[in-house]
Amino acid sequence: MPALIKKAYKFSFRSSLYLTVISIFFIALLLYFLGEFSLGLLIVAAIIIFTVSFILLQYRVERFIYRHVKRIYDDVSLLESTSFHNQPITTSMGTLTKEIEKIAKDKKLEIETLKVREAYRKEFMGNVSHELKTPLFTVQGYILTLLDGAMDDKAIREKYLVRAGKGVERLIYIVKDLDMITKLEIGDLNLEYEDFDIVDLIESVFEMFEMKAKKKNITLTFDMKYENPIMVRADKERIQQVLTNLVVNSLKYGKEGGTTEISIENLIKNKVIVRVTDNGEGIKEENIPRLFERFYRVDKSGSRKEGGSGLGLSIVKHIIEAHDEKIYVESVFEVGSEFSFTMEKSK
Repeated sequence: MPALIKKAYKFSFRSSLYLTVISIFFIALLLYFLGEFSLGLLIVAAIIIFTVSFILLQYRVERFIYRHVKRIYDDVSLLESTSFHNQPITTSMGTLTKEIEKIAKDKKLEIETLKVREAYRKEFMGNVSHELKTPLFTVQGYILTLLDGAMDDKAIREKYLVRAGKGVERLIYIVKDLDMITKLEIGDLNLEYEDFDIVDLIESVFEMFEMKAKKKNITLTFDMKYENPIMVRADKERIQQVLTNLVVNSLKYGKEGGTTEISIENLIKNKVIVRVTDNGEGIKEENIPRLFERFYRVDKSGSRKEGGSGLGLSIVKHIIEAHDEKIYVESVFEVGSEFSFTMEKSK
């Protein structure tokens, strides 16, 4: 209560005190000249004048401040600040100032977030158009060449149709990956959980890319020999896609004669962590935070010689997070990289 009096009634108290002192001074002078001076009468008059003045001033000040502060509340409510709008109107300027400062900070943060999202949106749209127009122009070029007369040559016709077909396949690949990411983000892609041996699944992925690895003389291996199955519970097809994307990345950016090694380690609380390690090009530290963004490429040259949709790591992240698990990355430039993710063991 004392704090409330100090904050809310300070102006009225001081003003009433000034009015009382001035009024009593003139009343005392008047009584003195009239020859009816009375100390008791002055005390009673002082109490009455102070009380009436305080009540009137407090009422008028409260009403004046309330009207003006209410305008501020009405104006601020246009900012759609729920926390501010739901609070009762206060005439305490200190409280009002703190509330407005809080709103200003929240709105500043919101504006900065929107700016970041807008910049990301522009970059994303630019990347999408670039990824799509490259195969589109390629297909268009081959078809126009054939229409201009090259189709009369059987050898050229077959070669150009094959190349145009590859361009269409790349377009389909990009669109399918975008569709999958969209479904993962909105939770529209249902995961079919089952128990399976993660060691067996990794071996099948190794077999799938054995020929591709041999072309670059890269060894696909486990960190040790796993004698017994390691049973996990997840969507087997999606986890295979995760392993496939990580192994493909290690082969794309791996060094000639290098190694891609996968290890499986037990964690607490019925979890295992799968690590995919290579001794390839590595990633610069400034690029690591953006690795899982759609279409983000470490190579800024725009080269697409390695193929792919540019969505692999983004899909990996979304699949792992859809399982309520975590994915991690550690990398040293020109030394190698390690991608790891957690999985739940079968009960």
